[in-house]
Amino acid sequence: MKISGSVALVTGANRGLGAAFAQALLDRGARTVYAAARNPATITGTNLTPVELDVTDPAAVAAAAERCGDVDLLINNAGISRSGSPDLDSARAEMDTNYFGTLSMSRAFAPVLARNGGGALVNVLSVLSFITLPQASGYAASKAAAWSLTNALRLELKEQGTHVLGVHAGYIDTDMAAHVTGPKITPAEVVAQTLDALETGAYEVLADAISRQSKAGLSGELERLYPALATSS
Repeated sequence: MKISGSVALVTGANRGLGAAFAQALLDRGARTVYAAARNPATITGTNLTPVELDVTDPAAVAAAAERCGDVDLLINNAGISRSGSPDLDSARAEMDTNYFGTLSMSRAFAPVLARNGGGALVNVLSVLSFITLPQASGYAASKAAAWSLTNALRLELKEQGTHVLGVHAGYIDTDMAAHVTGPKITPAEVVAQTLDALETGAYEVLADAISRQSKAGLSGELERLYPALATSS
């Protein structure tokens, strides 16, 4: 997938990682970048094409697919996190945006991508696709579901020539992780790795050390991923 000359749509493009994706795509020569957000007035980048979009609203998703019929690169970036021990409403909201929103966008735009030569689809996932934490169990469940979806889409859309890329990272220095005091990767670093991976045909981006370690740890004992389990009670 060549970024230069592409027509891209980025969900959740009004801030954080989404805004970084939108600007980087322009910087790398994308012909058109549709910057989608629930409130298009919050899209402030220059030379972007704002699109009103709530990924949890099927009618809005269908309208976006109709309007943006020239897209050959879809970046499913929109996501929410409800910090703390999740109640059922918070968990449902996370699943609705992070999983069902990604599913809805992917289904709606798959025919668009096919008509435009296949192109590529990028799903922004998380290290919490691989592991979980008690205080983020709802978010982790939604990202694990989105990871499984990404793997299925990769197989399903291969026949139509659509390349599917999954992106995993730990804490990214955005508003979502503003409460975190530990190490964070910058949005620019995640975006650069993702766009490089697209152009080389990679299937997965493990953007930081914790993502690489956690993915590798899936083949080992649970105590490696969850050291608390090795602690005698």
